[in-house]
Amino acid sequence: MNYARFLTAVSAARQPSPIRAMTDLLMKSPPSMISLSGGIPNPNTFPFKAASITMNDGTAIEIGESLMKKALQYSATSGIPELISWLKDLQNQLHNPPTLTYSPEKGQMELCVTTGSQEGLSKIFEMLVNAGDNVLLDEPTYSGTLAAVKPLGCNLIGVPTDQNGIIPKALKNILSRWRPEDATNPKKNSPKVLYTIPNGGNPSGASLTEERKIEIYKIAQEYDLIIVEDDPYYFLQFNKPWAPSFLSMDVDGRVIRADSMSKVLSSGLRIGFLTGPKPLIDRIILHMQVSTLHTSSFTQIMIHQLLQKWGVEGFLEHTDRVINFYKSQRDVMLASADKWLTGLAEWHCPSAGMFLWLKIKGVPDTHQLIMQKAISNQVLLVPGSAFTTDSSKPSSYVRASFSLSTPEQMDLGLQRLASLIVAERK
Repeated sequence: MNYARFLTAVSAARQPSPIRAMTDLLMKSPPSMISLSGGIPNPNTFPFKAASITMNDGTAIEIGESLMKKALQYSATSGIPELISWLKDLQNQLHNPPTLTYSPEKGQMELCVTTGSQEGLSKIFEMLVNAGDNVLLDEPTYSGTLAAVKPLGCNLIGVPTDQNGIIPKALKNILSRWRPEDATNPKKNSPKVLYTIPNGGNPSGASLTEERKIEIYKIAQEYDLIIVEDDPYYFLQFNKPWAPSFLSMDVDGRVIRADSMSKVLSSGLRIGFLTGPKPLIDRIILHMQVSTLHTSSFTQIMIHQLLQKWGVEGFLEHTDRVINFYKSQRDVMLASADKWLTGLAEWHCPSAGMFLWLKIKGVPDTHQLIMQKAISNQVLLVPGSAFTTDSSKPSSYVRASFSLSTPEQMDLGLQRLASLIVAERK
């Protein structure tokens, strides 16, 4: 992989911060090391001494005085070393990446902790996307991704999807505008990046099958694409066995994977992590050095204490409990949709995630219906145009989330939506 050709000029120009390098070195140094280097505040001046965090099962995570000083201090940009080690073990067990062990042909896997996967995605795009670039992505796709890439001045090319995610034939058809050899010719401006949400896609709830992932990876090899695997709903897959990830297939070092703890541990703690080829993760770390410096040390230590207490097996047992909750919520919403929306809308049963993607019959554009009439009738949904590469085009879709509302609220909400659809179609 020639990673240099994928980097933006800004990303390629980034240099390591000497101060950050000294901080990272100090974090790994023995107690005998005397530091007269960085402007690191003395933790004895901080007003916090210790913390005890009570779990749902009644047990507690204790952060004593010594560990609290570490939790309140600057840390390595890539993350607390103990947490990085734990997460690498997790990735190894779940995905067994071919790039785990370094070789000149495959590169080497690296991992860094980010302030939620959203920070990681933002920095990935700023590393890879120049103004005028052609960027491939799911159509429809996550609105947060659209918000991150549109200001970069690139051309967004939506790849058609169905309930099984990106349609490989459609992807190949789009790429047929270029020849595979055009990838090495900057004047041809062939796409370099393919972004996809492989499980429980936001908003569509679509999940890629293993067969499609294999096809897509082969296409990425043929056209020399970097695959950005944004997988925040990986731990919300309702059916087992789970389909293998792109990371597990990555024999070339062309996959950057974004994971999130937001859906299974806490959204407010803001813990995500990126896994991918070391040359690209190193570039992202350089960007973090001049932006966030690092993800909250306290949050990282709190999460690590929990994960260390559970172990990988305990963590996966917890995710199973979370899956059971959301699967039950999904089933309730599907039952309500059957009751109120049959004949008024079309949908498929999502196999992961938090969303039901509704195609409203007889309503070519749902924007006014959702943003005005639905709000006036006390039900909040999201119009499909929020998730399209061109939001000015009409969309007959609506996204409904089954994550937060009670069964009674979901049923009443879809009943209200049904009434609005009937009135709209008169």
